[in-house]
Amino acid sequence: MRRLVVVALATALAGSLALASPAGAAPARAAVPDSADGAVVTSTTAMEKDPPFHPGEIISDDSFFNPDAMTPAQIQRFLEQRRCVPVGGAPCLAQYRVTTPDLPASPERCAAIDGRTGERASSIIARIAKACTISPRVLLVLLQKEQSLLTAPSPSGYQKATGYACPDTAACDRKYFGFFNQVYRAAWQFREYTVHPADWRYRIGANRIQFHPDAACGSTRVTIANQATANLYNYTPYQPNAETLASPRGPGGACSTFGNLNFSRLYTAWFGSPLAVRFPGLQQPCVVYTGGFGCGQLRPLTTH
Repeated sequence: MRRLVVVALATALAGSLALASPAGAAPARAAVPDSADGAVVTSTTAMEKDPPFHPGEIISDDSFFNPDAMTPAQIQRFLEQRRCVPVGGAPCLAQYRVTTPDLPASPERCAAIDGRTGERASSIIARIAKACTISPRVLLVLLQKEQSLLTAPSPSGYQKATGYACPDTAACDRKYFGFFNQVYRAAWQFREYTVHPADWRYRIGANRIQFHPDAACGSTRVTIANQATANLYNYTPYQPNAETLASPRGPGGACSTFGNLNFSRLYTAWFGSPLAVRFPGLQQPCVVYTGGFGCGQLRPLTTH
């Protein structure tokens, strides 16, 4: 499923872009921390030393599938704390509001969601995270990695917020445009990978993963340790090569891709290690996705 990351970054960690598409679509373009669509943004969180990147385990299942990682109020405060420099008259994500639709339950994937008038982005993120049993932290990192929405929001960025249905080789499918639609579709897609892993290219176990859409750039065998990491590769099907890992803030070479590396760097800068496993003995089995199914997926979600 999707995209590329070729541009490298300029300063520390603030944004990057990597576009998604439905199953079978060609990969799309993506940038690096602190840049989206070529725009350099001053970092909100500097890292003196980048964390190690583990290609077979980018994030733990516990961290990826924890819908209770942040409350709506915590998400709102987090958005307000980002240094936001809007582009093209777009509001910062902390001030963004939109009327959201009613959505029916999608069995095995996401619970029903009730629509609201003038809903805050923080509420949308929290409710979709809860409905689809995905961590809101993952969605926040995705929004930044894809379109720099937390630090350099633009009208186009809101339309393509998670890069869903924007393949590298064709125009974006406009029917998936819109902030709510994009966040929901990304969360839904992560659940689809999880409940039907056999239908997707990257799975737990041995996989050959390219460094770049150009097969001439090479690939290596990667043993994917968990479903969360498989989900990230299905969404962004490349790993950083040695040149990229040696200079994770760019500039990249002809075979550099930054998407999954940026995910790891952004998550670590904002929330700590993505490999943390909190209280594994106390987590509900439906949150730690040993069986692939979520918690109460058919109940309507009305959490405020």
